[in-house]
Amino acid sequence: MKTCPYCAEEIQDAAVKCRYCGEWLDGRPRSAVIASPYYYPNYEYRSKVELFGLPLIHINNGYDSETMRPRVAKGIIAIGNVALGVLAIGGVALGGLALGGLGLGVLAFGGLSLGLFAVGGGAFGILFAGGGLAISTLYAVGGLALAPHFIGGNGIDPQLAQLLHRFLPGFPLP
Repeated sequence: MKTCPYCAEEIQDAAVKCRYCGEWLDGRPRSAVIASPYYYPNYEYRSKVELFGLPLIHINNGYDSETMRPRVAKGIIAIGNVALGVLAIGGVALGGLALGGLGLGVLAFGGLSLGLFAVGGGAFGILFAGGGLAISTLYAVGGLALAPHFIGGNGIDPQLAQLLHRFLPGFPLP
């Protein structure tokens, strides 16, 4: 038996790769996952077509190797860890139509969404909010709906019920 030079575990003498830490013992370079706690595959695509000085499509993910901050996708259609665009898709998405874990936009969809119209687990909308927790200045639909006009586990606003019944005749009135 011999000792792995990377993790100090006992391994077989004939081993070319440590069964504990996964490092190669035959002279190959150490794996990037072990060498850097911030390892994340970087990828970037930027279309050549531009509108208003922004690429039509910008996909950017990973971390900046110098600052170790997430790379930002900026474009008409932006996709990445952090995305800024007319259509933004990402962990943090900011744009006209934002889809992400945190969505900020005119139309926002996400775990936590903020916007003119917001839908998500926690939705905070100016005109409409829909979700588990829905808070709006006008209309809200959700498990807990807080707005002047609401439908939720906490009750139903009669005015909103009448409005919906007018457009959807099958909608029950309270």
